Amino acid sequence: MAVLKFRAYYEEDESVYRDIVVKHTQTFADLHSAILKAYEFDNKHAATFYRSNDNWQRGREISLQKYDKEYKAEPLIMSETTIGSEIKDPNQKFIYTYDFVKGWTFLVELINVSKEESPKTSYPSTARSEGIGPAQYGTKSLLGDKFVDIEEKYDLSAGAEGFGREGVSDTGVDAEETEDETFTDESEGGTHEEEY
Repeated sequence: MAVLKFRAYYEEDESVYRDIVVKHTQTFADLHSAILKAYEFDNKHAATFYRSNDNWQRGREISLQKYDKEYKAEPLIMSETTIGSEIKDPNQKFIYTYDFVKGWTFLVELINVSKEESPKTSYPSTARSEGIGPAQYGTKSLLGDKFVDIEEKYDLSAGAEGFGREGVSDTGVDAEETEDETFTDESEGGTHEEEY
């Protein structure tokens, strides 16, 4: 049985991708769920795959269901279509779109075919994760949940000890006010004033 490895790039940043391994007999519904799980998205929205070529042009749709829109050709249904049946070349590409309102788009490319199935792997599975994926709702911090712990541990809230307004010295005098002061240099017998 063939095991296919797909790389699912986030369209807006190719340094963000997930490698997903799936059996060729599994369906596009399985691949759809695996991509969502790999990017930590929920499974509540419409989705479709498009067959694609090397120029990432959209071809025939392999859709979660038939949607109320015009199709150039009748879409294939994910749950009825095995992945192996749609592999036409060794670098087969698909475009995967999720949540048509938000328009999440992933470029999915076949990067490896193996005849060896790993008994330890439950297919489909995420084999590799690179980069911080987009947040489905709102923003995702680089530190994630860890930042909340740091914030609480060190009390980084405004006005905490050691934090003040920028440009204000410990004496409470604006740093800018002291910049125009003059001083007297009496080291060489005379006096002269300099601004600094």
